[in-house]
Amino acid sequence: MAPRNCCNEFTRARFLQRSAASAGAGLPAIEAGMPAPAGTGLNRRTFISRTLGGALAVYGGSKLGVDAFEAGIANAAGDPSRVLVSVFLGGGMDGLSVLAPVGDSQYTTLRPTLKTDPDATRTFAEDPNLQWTAAADSLRTLHGEGKVTVMPAIGYDHPNQSHFTSRHFWEVGELSVDGNFGWLGRFLDQHGVPDNPLQGLSMNSYLSPGLAAAQVPVAAVYRPDQFGLYVPGVGNPVLAPMYGAIGGLGALPTSDQALGQARLVATEVDSIRTTLLPYQGNAVPHATSYGTDDFGRKLEVLASMLAANVPVRAVAVDAPGSWDSHSDQANTIGRDVQNAFDTLLAFQRDIEARGIADRVLIHVWTEFGRRPQENAGGTDHGAAGTSFVIGTKAAGQMVGEFPGLTSLDPQSNLMVTSDFRGVYCSLLEQWYGVDAAPIIPGASSFARPAVVAA
Repeated sequence: MAPRNCCNEFTRARFLQRSAASAGAGLPAIEAGMPAPAGTGLNRRTFISRTLGGALAVYGGSKLGVDAFEAGIANAAGDPSRVLVSVFLGGGMDGLSVLAPVGDSQYTTLRPTLKTDPDATRTFAEDPNLQWTAAADSLRTLHGEGKVTVMPAIGYDHPNQSHFTSRHFWEVGELSVDGNFGWLGRFLDQHGVPDNPLQGLSMNSYLSPGLAAAQVPVAAVYRPDQFGLYVPGVGNPVLAPMYGAIGGLGALPTSDQALGQARLVATEVDSIRTTLLPYQGNAVPHATSYGTDDFGRKLEVLASMLAANVPVRAVAVDAPGSWDSHSDQANTIGRDVQNAFDTLLAFQRDIEARGIADRVLIHVWTEFGRRPQENAGGTDHGAAGTSFVIGTKAAGQMVGEFPGLTSLDPQSNLMVTSDFRGVYCSLLEQWYGVDAAPIIPGASSFARPAVVAA
């Protein structure tokens, strides 16, 4: 594959993903050969609020009464459950820039300028041919504590190197371009409730397709600490009574179906606003360990929400970074790896300090890895990628061996040694304690690696 300075396909795919799945946006035509994002066409009920970039969309739950959401959130809060935080590194993270195969004879040949120099202090204990890069010191720290399960070559058979298609497969949990609902959305359909939209929380400006559910409500909230209902020219002391009036709109009788729907949406959204009110503005003190970007602030507020038993069961959030590193990789990858995993270390330390770490698990994934052989300054799309399960309940043992650089696949990419669908089955059964068969198509054919401690 010839070197490129950027990936137009990824730019286009992200545009389509966001436009098709976000609240209040029109549905553009999906280009030939590109699957529609999971959740496209959902009968969604949407209310957009603009305040410092805040936005919220409620998907589903159209048959419930005006008081159902508020009561459902309150009831679910009384029974804290295990939470999975799905962190997406969009663009295809180069796993060899996290765990470098310094002991492989082909490494310096394939990566003459992007290589990492051997450093015995960073050796990966589970494979002496690998070492943590300096940028991944936070992961190395957690792994040394037994809190990281590493999958050094994860993917699927006959890999598709399209950002959009490969990401879609991971989101729906099957190798089908026709998948309409996310794998976590199907979990919530099976084991969630009809009246708690916060059970599936997309901390992005769009509905994360992995959370797209067919039957139960889920929500997209970009920044819980910034969500509000903005009306130009309206402030205190009028603001609080205005919120109360909006929240009560759903109870007003009307024969107009469209007006009734709009009133009910306002009521639902206000019930979520009320739930998030304790986390607004500076109510959650900022810790410098989280950094200064939105990713850190989202996780910081999430830790506070989980500690207060806000009834979240599955969270999806995108980590920032130039992961599609066709060029200038030497100047971007270290920065992005360090930022992402330093933030996750801060989150892990926070939930440990709050005493809730045993019920929170982090899953870090990317749609594919990068090609082992560098191009002019970067790396092209590959196949097997690197994924991590992080937490006090992580098994802490590598899943699938690193395949080495001497036996690449026919496209000169890393060979896959673990299947992402098997990892999903493990997360469902070992973490959530539910049967994966109704959720992951063909579940019986996948080995269940140990990703969660027994």
